[in-house]
Amino acid sequence: MKKLLGSFYGKLSLGFLVLLIGLGVAQVAITYNSSMQFVRQADQKLNLNLAKNMANEFEPLLQDTFAVDQIKHSIHDMMVVNPRVEIYILDSGGKILAYFVNPPHTVNRDSVPVGPIRDFIAGSYSNLILGQDPRNPGVKKPFSAAEVSIGPSADGFIYVILGGEQYDSALNMLQNSYFLQTSLKIFLIILLITGLVGLILFAFLTKRLRNMTEIIEGFDRQHLDRRVPVKSSDEIGRLAESFNHMADTIQQNVKELEKTDRLRRELIANVSHDLRSPLASIQGYIETILIKGSELSEQQRTQYLEIILKNTTMLRQLVEELFELSKLDTRQVNPDIESFSIADLVQDVTLKFQQQAQQKGISLKAEAERGLPLVAADIALIERVLSNLIENAIQYTPADGTIEVRLEPDSNTVKVMVLDDGPGIAEEDLPHIFDRFYRAEKSRSRNSGGTGLGLAIAKKILELHGREIFVQNREAGGAKFYFYLDMA
Repeated sequence: MKKLLGSFYGKLSLGFLVLLIGLGVAQVAITYNSSMQFVRQADQKLNLNLAKNMANEFEPLLQDTFAVDQIKHSIHDMMVVNPRVEIYILDSGGKILAYFVNPPHTVNRDSVPVGPIRDFIAGSYSNLILGQDPRNPGVKKPFSAAEVSIGPSADGFIYVILGGEQYDSALNMLQNSYFLQTSLKIFLIILLITGLVGLILFAFLTKRLRNMTEIIEGFDRQHLDRRVPVKSSDEIGRLAESFNHMADTIQQNVKELEKTDRLRRELIANVSHDLRSPLASIQGYIETILIKGSELSEQQRTQYLEIILKNTTMLRQLVEELFELSKLDTRQVNPDIESFSIADLVQDVTLKFQQQAQQKGISLKAEAERGLPLVAADIALIERVLSNLIENAIQYTPADGTIEVRLEPDSNTVKVMVLDDGPGIAEEDLPHIFDRFYRAEKSRSRNSGGTGLGLAIAKKILELHGREIFVQNREAGGAKFYFYLDMA
């Protein structure tokens, strides 16, 4: 029971039943008061002329002298016929001169306010008018009243209370037996039907919430592929859609975190490997120089120092590229977009690598159409992309090969391509070619194959520009790297 009341369904049902009972009690009370008001107003309407008729009959007996005994017999006959009334004779100020009540108890007031009496006589009884009951101070009842002459020179009123003590007693008995029992039966029927329908409806509505809770709890237990079925467009349906959208986002973020964690481990492993080899080489040659310093010829010493310098340079380049890639990953680099000639930039970059290409017997050239439009990008970052692509092509293009940087206008963009006639890229390597430290030719060493970060840096730079870089094998042999830049 405690568990049920602690649930949303239990709280909702309990609140509904309390509200239903409260409304039922209020309805019974309002109905009772309204019915009593209706009975009283109807009673007063039906007896508007009762006091006036009495005055017409008694006035001749009271005009000469005020003799109560002369009218007592007639009043007694009237009260036998209509035992629910109590009759009072008042002077003009409301003082009680005589009264006729049954049972004959003493009245508890010696006067009544005449304001309501004058309103009644003036005809202001479109609504119910209540007057003071002399036998019950503080209680007001419907009445009938009329002016009457008392004695030779005095005026007064006949004041008829329409609900005497006998009437009140009979009415209370009927209320307790008939009205309350009937109201209670109606209320219990309404409570039973409405409560049953409400509980069934709440069970149906909260069932969807319970199902959603089970799925969310399962989601919390790493069942990330579970989703809430959306069967409606109401508030619960929109809540289910929001949860599913959140779950998709969380699942995607988890996959990204797993991928990032995997890349981090691979990065640490690769960096450790790339640092270990040159450091071991540097350490070995330095130890050789220290141990065999006097035995080494000048030529050997120079050779060892050049090897140490080469490894140190490679280490510096690796650290710089790692630092650069880290800044690109965390978006610490904001592109400074400006308009420039991509043709001039390509010409400058190819000139920078001409000597390196010639040393390997490779032909490096740039080709661009005349009147090529300006592009909008960060010139320094795009220069870095071109340098990395050309350097990568030089590393994998054999002697007597050709590398071409080609520019072509394409709609509102300029297509930048770097083509080589090397061995190309294996199909299984194409999806991973831009991953950091990934090397399509596993047999190459770091000394001949670079750091393995150039293509990853190029991809990150283009992502900062809202662009992608693509690679594919050429039909004639070799690889083709290309990307697009917006025209200025």
